[in-house]
Amino acid sequence: QVQLVESGGGLVQAGGSLRLSCAASGRAFSNYAMGWFRQAPGKEREFVAAINWSGARTYYADSVKGRFTVSRDNAKNTVYLRMNSLKPEDTAVYRCAAANYVATTEGMYESWGQGTQVTVSS
Repeated sequence: QVQLVESGGGLVQAGGSLRLSCAASGRAFSNYAMGWFRQAPGKEREFVAAINWSGARTYYADSVKGRFTVSRDNAKNTVYLRMNSLKPEDTAVYRCAAANYVATTEGMYESWGQGTQVTVSS
């Protein structure tokens, strides 16, 4: 098991940037692939980005590719999501999740954080 807590969300103007953090319970964090998902009101949860256990492999949804960057620091038990050039359609609750292997499908993830709100205004 791993416990996850997101932070870094907030209100930002369109075109701005935010960095989200996901802090994990220390033991065995480096064994997990990590993913970011988001859900806006009235919409389905969607995949955003994922990173394998070492950070060598990353995956992005087409809607965020080139704007968002996922990274991790295993020494700090933390995964990050840097979001640049934010758009109003990026507004959602962002959640991080842990899986045994890197994946883009939410069903492959076993542990989830509570989420952090990101609101992008125009």
